Amino acid sequence: MGVKTALPSYELGFYALAVTCAVVYSGSGIFEASRDSANRKAFRDGIKPGWHYFGRKMDAADFEWVMWFTSFRNVIIFALSGHVLFAKICSMTVPQHRAVVYMLYGVLAVLGSMGLVYLMIVLSHCLVLYSVALAKQKWLCYVAGLCCLASFKLEPFSSWQSGFVTGAFDLQDVLFYGGCGFTIMRCMSFALESSERKEGIYSIFDLLKYNFYLPFFFFGPVMTFDQFHAQVSTRELRRKDDEMRNIRVHALLHVGAVIAVDIFFHFFYILTLPSDLKFMNRLSDWSLAGLAYSNLVYDWVKAAVMFGVTNTIARLDHLDPPQPPKCITMLYVFAETHFDRGINDWLCKYVYDHIGENHDNIIKELIATIATFAVTTLWLGPCEIVYIWSVFNCFGLNFELWVQKFFQWEPFAKLEAKMSAAMSRRIRAAFGAVNFWAIVLYNILALNSLEFALLVTKRLLLTGFPVSTLSIWFITYCGVQLIKERERILAIEEEKGDKAKAE
Repeated sequence: MGVKTALPSYELGFYALAVTCAVVYSGSGIFEASRDSANRKAFRDGIKPGWHYFGRKMDAADFEWVMWFTSFRNVIIFALSGHVLFAKICSMTVPQHRAVVYMLYGVLAVLGSMGLVYLMIVLSHCLVLYSVALAKQKWLCYVAGLCCLASFKLEPFSSWQSGFVTGAFDLQDVLFYGGCGFTIMRCMSFALESSERKEGIYSIFDLLKYNFYLPFFFFGPVMTFDQFHAQVSTRELRRKDDEMRNIRVHALLHVGAVIAVDIFFHFFYILTLPSDLKFMNRLSDWSLAGLAYSNLVYDWVKAAVMFGVTNTIARLDHLDPPQPPKCITMLYVFAETHFDRGINDWLCKYVYDHIGENHDNIIKELIATIATFAVTTLWLGPCEIVYIWSVFNCFGLNFELWVQKFFQWEPFAKLEAKMSAAMSRRIRAAFGAVNFWAIVLYNILALNSLEFALLVTKRLLLTGFPVSTLSIWFITYCGVQLIKERERILAIEEEKGDKAKAE
């Protein structure tokens, strides 16, 4: 049945009311737990003094978030502001050479922050993969690229390379492995695009301009080489209507998100609470489910802010970077689940779509997903928890296709054809609600811990059955219906826009 199927307004209103009440009830439980646990010894490392005028302590368990917006805030602002300043001057005077200015500023910033040895390590990997690209053999590009990536993800090669970089500051490991990992992904994109080029090969200068674009260097997102090269080579720099206004609005939204998260962490200790499983057992099933879900939402907000800042600067540079990840609240299918749109686009183009083609064949889809999650496992860093996460998410992606194929059999297809469009939407939303919690549970084990994921699963499916299980499933069903309604409205607006363009 079509995505444009509508439901009665009173039914949607009931769904919205049910979801709102459930969120408030679950949130109140988390708030009370946070208030009661502020002085627990077990949480001493995760809960620190906060803004004094709130009169509350703050959840500081995520050291990256704390470092970005405290000790390294001024450094980040200074480095990115310098890039914006030089980029603006260059775009006004010599726009045809702006990519060179981006590269030079990026090289100097990397040199100043991480040192000469780190820069040499990055350049050596660029040179190796450029040499491989000269052969114009895709399989060789994949092998060489994955071997280079493995050298930063597997011991003893990882420690051997990082040992050359001297100095010690809080984010050194994050910057080292982030910059090197994204460098390899960019170099692989360059090599694969060069292999497909019919005449000649891109120069190593093109690779360096691509790799040392500072806003993307350490934390991404990854733009594939073909997109970056085409956009940065444009000499006529023109803004779309209201583009600057949209850039300002997005920048203000990101600042607002940072402030909102800081305020939120003074009242809800969602990152620290799951570290004490004994304390977790005291929470109600609803609070535990809300805690698991809020951990995923926070990780999405963190990714959206991080990529949003770099994307805003890229848009100022007349680039069209990968979009921020789709909000976890709007997801109920595995095929759309990701926290890094750039890596997701890279994997889809060079692995998933390349092998799976139209994703209609079960065998090809299985091979494509296994290959995709194998590369993803290497990208994240092979370890037990990543293996478990990859297996579950690979299964979830394939299981969606199996269920889809199963219900396309003639008896089920005829049965659905006899139903009203609204009833078909309701049944699909019921299955979507189950899928939604599969996504939450499969991903919370990587974002938090395996023990916490097992505790939530046990409470929701075993000890909480049937009251908590069915009630939470119903509330999730209501949420999925609201998501489907939003998709319906967007589809109608998109259709109107296409008709307006055609006229």
